[in-house]
Amino acid sequence: MGTKTICPAIPTPFTRMVGVDHPIVLAPMAGAVESDLAAAVGNAGGYPIMPCSWSSKETIDTELANLRAKTDAPFAVNLCLDMPQDARLEYCLSHRPNAVHFFWGDATPFVEHVHANGALVMQTVSTSKEAKRAVEAGVDVLIAQGWEAGGHVKGTVATLPLLPAVADAAGSVPVLAAGGISDGRGLAAALCLGASGVVMGTRFLATPESAAHADYIAHVIAAQHSDTVHETDLYNVGWSNAAHRVLRNALADRWLEEGRPDNQTRHRSGEIIAKRGSNSIAAYQSTTPHHTMTGEIEALSMWAGQSVGLVNSVDPTGAIVDSIMAKAHAALRLP
Repeated sequence: MGTKTICPAIPTPFTRMVGVDHPIVLAPMAGAVESDLAAAVGNAGGYPIMPCSWSSKETIDTELANLRAKTDAPFAVNLCLDMPQDARLEYCLSHRPNAVHFFWGDATPFVEHVHANGALVMQTVSTSKEAKRAVEAGVDVLIAQGWEAGGHVKGTVATLPLLPAVADAAGSVPVLAAGGISDGRGLAAALCLGASGVVMGTRFLATPESAAHADYIAHVIAAQHSDTVHETDLYNVGWSNAAHRVLRNALADRWLEEGRPDNQTRHRSGEIIAKRGSNSIAAYQSTTPHHTMTGEIEALSMWAGQSVGLVNSVDPTGAIVDSIMAKAHAALRLP
């Protein structure tokens, strides 16, 4: 099951609610987070969220069973509400997760059912108005996602001003900060602004336990803060009208230079650039570069947040959690 890290805990309302040592949550990065990485975060004293939004029943059953075999830590499952998720919700609830995290939509219709199945409800919000509505609906934990975040980002407000506004609207409901946080200084800052913990994705890409492609990880390590771009119509094949932040690459740069042409007229439109097993991946397709993929990895959607400049090496997940907690203790001047 693994051994938890020895770094002193920082108890918060969130850690006490879910039963973990550290206020560090693994973002549900589909294609990069599988049971190995989730278990490593759980065994290090953090809280993993497993991505299930696009998974088949067989994949959900396999991954959640594997996670249970690798850790006894509590975990959440993630479902994106930009598509019907009723069936997947039932698959996930059958595995008795600690919580269900809803993204890109309103969790209100699902709160009562999830609670009846013994799980907490988490919801990502991008405005204080959304936060107030979620609290009134009975959501147990809010995730305030700032514009700096990698992957799909619904809001337009940065984490720094968003977090205290959401915390004020949330009252006693724990709030987690997401976006632009990759080390213990970011955790400390979030706690000072009213958060009960942080959600991190980009930092955990560069770990031996990550399912991300090695070329993708190499680009993450080499990138600086200014090397990401936030767009809606760039990697939109398969998920349209969904704003996202990715690393810049030659494909993105040409698209930007040519004035953001549409899907029919842009360079390499419809061209197959990679494969995952028997599945073909087209240019501009919204899909994470998985370690089993072959082809032009650099041209794929390499999701990353603006904190990518703080990610400079591949490190074991447990060591990352220890480092985050040690730096947070130092920044907060805790014993």
